Amino acid sequence: MKKTFVLLFSFILLLQINLSPALAANNPRNIYEVKSGDYLWKIANTYGSSVADLKLINGLQSDLLLVGQKLRVPIMYQVVPGDTLWKLSQSFNSTVSLIATTNGLTSDAIYVGQKLKIPPKKLTMDGKFIRMNREEFKDWIFNQQFTRKVGKIQQHHTYQPSYQQFNGSNHFALMKDMEKYHVQVMKWSEISQQLTTFPDGTVVVGRSFNKPPEGSFGLLNKSAMHAIEADALAIENVGNFDAEQMTAAQRETIVTVAALLMLKYGLTPSVDSITYHHWWDINSGERVLDHGEGHAVKTCPGTGFFGGNSTTNAKNNFYPLVSQKMQEILSSMH
Repeated sequence: MKKTFVLLFSFILLLQINLSPALAANNPRNIYEVKSGDYLWKIANTYGSSVADLKLINGLQSDLLLVGQKLRVPIMYQVVPGDTLWKLSQSFNSTVSLIATTNGLTSDAIYVGQKLKIPPKKLTMDGKFIRMNREEFKDWIFNQQFTRKVGKIQQHHTYQPSYQQFNGSNHFALMKDMEKYHVQVMKWSEISQQLTTFPDGTVVVGRSFNKPPEGSFGLLNKSAMHAIEADALAIENVGNFDAEQMTAAQRETIVTVAALLMLKYGLTPSVDSITYHHWWDINSGERVLDHGEGHAVKTCPGTGFFGGNSTTNAKNNFYPLVSQKMQEILSSMH
């Protein structure tokens, strides 16, 4: 069913003026594509929002915008036959309660021709840390533009914190504890990993994707470490998978996140594109794969990580799941 979109150029005009068809064509699902010369205040002012709200809606860790980046924005929408608040919330990444509150509605009843401001829902953030479920991360990763080429993702388990330290709601507290350890003990500039998965199936963005990880491999050979990390993204999976059994929710998130990253960066699952910490000498930075005898290697991401931490385990038990998930995601997007 064709929907009529109304966009605004100030908060007052937003309530009164329809957007021209040319601009409406650029905004089919309350998504604005960043152009040269754009900045957050300008976009926020155009759509009757604020910089703070746009950053929460889109999970932005800074004010940096890149051409081609997609931002979810509030829109004005004119109700057509068959619309319900629930349908509108699903179409525009919002919620029934958020639409009702924004428009001062006291019930779910809406009428044809009614103009509603529909704000996208906000992500859960604490400073630079962004917590998301799988669907939110899918939306986030495909809307982002990054300045750094990525050729491989690194799989780790935290060991500590383990499942024992996770209470179901302390995602940000654990992230800050990990960052404190990385800064104060390891002497790194900030938290090392870009992504952290949790037993409840959520994922938290930490270090900016535009910065390489820090200190994962080659701790005694900084030149090797920088070379290894230059095109890498690091993922820490909360848990001790030498001893703890991974939850089904976290398992699904690890597979989904890997699949989304493969699609985002145009990669195919292999020992080169999805690498385990166990395959590297942590001191020298040498990639030893399954020949770690005589080298300083960790069991990370764990002897129970998708059947084990060898290349054979990865090829038989992890990469096929990632490939299958990639196909599922592509099918859903068509």
